[in-house]
Amino acid sequence: MRNIAIIGSGSWGVALAVHLASIGNNVKIWSFMEEERDIINNEKKCKFLPDLSLPENIYCSTDFEEVIKDSAFILHVTPSKFTRSTFKQYKQFVGNKPIIICGKGFEKETLETLDEVILDEMPEAKVGALSGPSHAEEVSSGVPTALVIASKHQSILKKVQDTFMSEKMRIYTSNDIKGVELGGALKNIIAFCAGVGAGIGLGDNSFAALITRGLKEISRLGVELGGKEESFYGLSGLGDLIVTCLSKHSRNRKAGFLIGQGMSLEDTKNEVGMVIESIDNIEVAYELGKLHNIEMPIVETVYKVLYEGLNPKEAVKDLMTREKKME
Repeated sequence: MRNIAIIGSGSWGVALAVHLASIGNNVKIWSFMEEERDIINNEKKCKFLPDLSLPENIYCSTDFEEVIKDSAFILHVTPSKFTRSTFKQYKQFVGNKPIIICGKGFEKETLETLDEVILDEMPEAKVGALSGPSHAEEVSSGVPTALVIASKHQSILKKVQDTFMSEKMRIYTSNDIKGVELGGALKNIIAFCAGVGAGIGLGDNSFAALITRGLKEISRLGVELGGKEESFYGLSGLGDLIVTCLSKHSRNRKAGFLIGQGMSLEDTKNEVGMVIESIDNIEVAYELGKLHNIEMPIVETVYKVLYEGLNPKEAVKDLMTREKKME
């Protein structure tokens, strides 16, 4: 049994809390909203997972110090765009506690991965990244799930693996934090594209082609940015890509579907109601591709759909009629 701190009270933070609490750990969640804190503590509910009843050994607070004090490690589970601003508020309480990044994305302004953001703010921090094919709705209800923890610190790998492992969750380890983070961030883009394809009525053949060529595209960029190619064919790459492209739970796929159906970007954000990481990630991947001179036709085309008014059906035609290639 360990004391675990979770920074972020959204669906994924709460799902991780439920898993950890259900196998005997004491979990404290930080929320920036008193309303969410009170719902978790008094009603044992999460507004993002309405059918879930939370275990008694989950407690929520709006006080960083109260949540982090005496914890074995910290799970950072905020949207990417709030990673730096939130970490600035609690880094004084970290000490030598490991910080495990559980979000998937980039900092848009700097094009940095989230481990880089943390290390910018606290160079001596011990950082890991937890990723893989995992929807909050399924993890919170005990559906068997496999994830990967990545870090250059062997002590982090052992501590997280030992803490999370159960008959409902299997944890693999990796020393390729860059590849694991990039796989988790970049797959959101392909999932968004899958949603667009569903919105305009494409079929199974199209989705298979998108996943296959999309994986090649994101691994090409990921290796250039320092990840190992094999990581993109593991849980945080191919595994997460499959589940996010095909699942009804994926908010990135849902956002793409609404765009494919003709909804505006602003209305799509309002309809989904939660942060859509893929939208910011598309801009970052587009910029990184240009910066590193990486060929990324799917990313470039979906960027034009979102920001240059390209019709989704014309976008498919453009991709299908590109110059001939060898696989």
